[in-house]
Amino acid sequence: MRAAPSRSRSELLPMTHNNPFAGLPEVPAFTLASKDLTEGQPLPAAQLSGIFGVPGGGDISPQLSWSGAPEGTKSYAVTMYDPDAPTGSGFWHWAVADIPASVTELPTDAGNGQCDSLPPGAIQLPNDARAARFIGAAPPAGHGVHRYLIVVQALDVEKIGVDQFATPAFLGFNTSSHILGRAILTATAETPAEPTTRPASPTGNR
Repeated sequence: MRAAPSRSRSELLPMTHNNPFAGLPEVPAFTLASKDLTEGQPLPAAQLSGIFGVPGGGDISPQLSWSGAPEGTKSYAVTMYDPDAPTGSGFWHWAVADIPASVTELPTDAGNGQCDSLPPGAIQLPNDARAARFIGAAPPAGHGVHRYLIVVQALDVEKIGVDQFATPAFLGFNTSSHILGRAILTATAETPAEPTTRPASPTGNR
């Protein structure tokens, strides 16, 4: 029996297989933009994670602005999520809830953990590293291109009813029945595989 030809990870399991919105309500889209990011392009160094050891990574949350949210919006939730992290459940990098409906922009570095640039009343939840701040991208070396989904959800309640120690997943569970609209900006990041070195040839064996 002939062995099956080896295939790369990307051929076996393309990153696009995981749609984190598949089980969520279909809602109208609205517009999300950033002065720091470009849709579909790699994250700049500022949005990579020095905390997780990426050289030059800044762990700085991007500037975000949004418009066109549905009528009846009473608050927003903002998250950044990597559905391609090799965890079985992705990786939440950032989560902010209870942003007042009158707010349509977050400045660069609003997720610095000090909460001094977040709107009054907003709460910043611990990410999957259990730090209540933005943490940048740091995909494993050789794991391929990861997607980073920055999402603003328009909600029909002023307070979503989670406390400051809740997980982003629990936030998502609570928002799922209150979503009026969703705005998405997708960026990417990849860490190249570490180079392999061949063992030295025996002396005289050319």
